[in-house]
Amino acid sequence: MKVKLKVWRQKNREQKGGFKIYETPDLNGDMSFLEMLDVVNENLTNSGSEPVAFDHDCREGICGTCSLVIDGKPHGPHQGVATCQTYMRSFKDGDVITVEPYRADPFPVIKDLVVDRKPLDRIMQAGGFISVRTGSAPDANSLPVAKETAELAMDAAACIGCGACVAACKNASAMLFVSAKTGQLNLLPQGQPEKDARVLSMVAAMDEAGFGNCTNQYECSAVCPKLISHDFISKLNRDFVAANLRRTFKSQPSTLIG
Repeated sequence: MKVKLKVWRQKNREQKGGFKIYETPDLNGDMSFLEMLDVVNENLTNSGSEPVAFDHDCREGICGTCSLVIDGKPHGPHQGVATCQTYMRSFKDGDVITVEPYRADPFPVIKDLVVDRKPLDRIMQAGGFISVRTGSAPDANSLPVAKETAELAMDAAACIGCGACVAACKNASAMLFVSAKTGQLNLLPQGQPEKDARVLSMVAAMDEAGFGNCTNQYECSAVCPKLISHDFISKLNRDFVAANLRRTFKSQPSTLIG
């Protein structure tokens, strides 16, 4: 099979970019989308042209690096898979496939299909961890956790931080990402001591980075390669309100009524 690629090319974040058309050589339908880009880049290099810059690492749907928008949808046409897990058999011979970077102000284009997603790292640095000393690994049964709670925490922990939720949201909101990262820790006993501080600091870092507000249209969960539920956003909102209330009343001096 052969396809035509309409690829976004941009030299750097200062210069304007545009689409360029590339025809692929014969492709195997079992190639992944990234392997197809490797073949196109090999041809470009052999012809003396500059290859297309794109992010990739594990190519196993684990790292979240392969952040591409394919035909208008982050990660491509299928649900619950990353770009690296999308195969060329998903397309037809002669298709014109549009490939572009994530479109969100907090994710400026570095080059071609590569965007700067450091704002997500800064949100994690703001509180996405447990700093209290937990000692050595406890026996599995010494900290009882309900099965439903443990499974919910694991669902949140599946987030790979790819940023597809941001790219799909018309407001460029990072609420699904933040709610997954806070929910993962806040549901478990080890995360309770810093629960309020974690929620407040990570939401503040999200706002400071310029991400938009959530308007509950759920484009985020629809494109998430790990199928993170938008229900976590509701939990984050509840945790945020409760943390704000506790902070407010804690900061006010108590008064005695005689």
